[in-house]
Amino acid sequence: MTGSADPRVALAVDVGGTKLEAALVRADGTVVDGTRSRRATGPDATFESLRAAIGEVVAFALAGLRAEDEMVGAGIGSAGPVDRVQGTIVPVNMPGAHGFGLRDAVRSAAEEVHGAGVETVLAHDGGCLALAESRYGATRGAAASLSIVVSTGVGGGFVVDGRYLPGSSGNAGHLGQVHATPELTVEQVASGPASVAWARTQGWTGQQGEDLARDAKAGDAIARAAIERSARTVGAALADASTLVDLEVVAIGGGFSRVAEDYIDLVQAALTESAQHDYSRHTRVVRSGLGDEGPLIGAAALVLR
Repeated sequence: MTGSADPRVALAVDVGGTKLEAALVRADGTVVDGTRSRRATGPDATFESLRAAIGEVVAFALAGLRAEDEMVGAGIGSAGPVDRVQGTIVPVNMPGAHGFGLRDAVRSAAEEVHGAGVETVLAHDGGCLALAESRYGATRGAAASLSIVVSTGVGGGFVVDGRYLPGSSGNAGHLGQVHATPELTVEQVASGPASVAWARTQGWTGQQGEDLARDAKAGDAIARAAIERSARTVGAALADASTLVDLEVVAIGGGFSRVAEDYIDLVQAALTESAQHDYSRHTRVVRSGLGDEGPLIGAAALVLR
């Protein structure tokens, strides 16, 4: 990690459908080496398991504080929907966590270690990713951008004229819950688990996204069709989003977006084909500039103003 003269540092916490992680992030957007750790979440996550995991990753991260660091607060990005007023979450992929007081849990864990009050801000994880990409990543300088993840779930956030747009409740950008068909949402078609499940209905015998990537690369027609189906669905949804918001660029991250080397190209082709106007057809689709660190960096950016 390259050092920074700015002493400010933030605790960043990212809560998703498969993992919860935390790290320290400096004001220049770099994750502090040796402070990042994660714990599993999943559909069986409960209030108790989340609280225990938060305590562990927060303590690990804050152990990396140096005497010269200025701790400015804690930023949290979470799978949503979120309630910014109450500080609670209702994550689609973790039904046992509905109503969990995430903001207070992180604040308590941080204050127990830090020994002082810690300003704590909660936002939707897609919004955090969008904020990070806009400040430090692939959408810097764009007049209007959307950043999304395609992974266990599908979601994102908007930035216009350099400002993150949370919407009235803080949940703008839930692309995964937009309908792809009258019966199915984008997430139910295009996410990693959904793509694996569809491929298995077609006779494929693999178990997870990594298997899908391997088999598609080896020439398996069903595995490849599942990947193309995902990209086509995401591209069509992005065409609709761009028609509404007039997006200059869309950045895509998340584990399943790396299932094939040409996944981003497939999404771009589908967006261009689906868009109904020249301005939306001109929207560029690019790979995330921050990789897996994007959501953490964006969470930190909530308090590194």
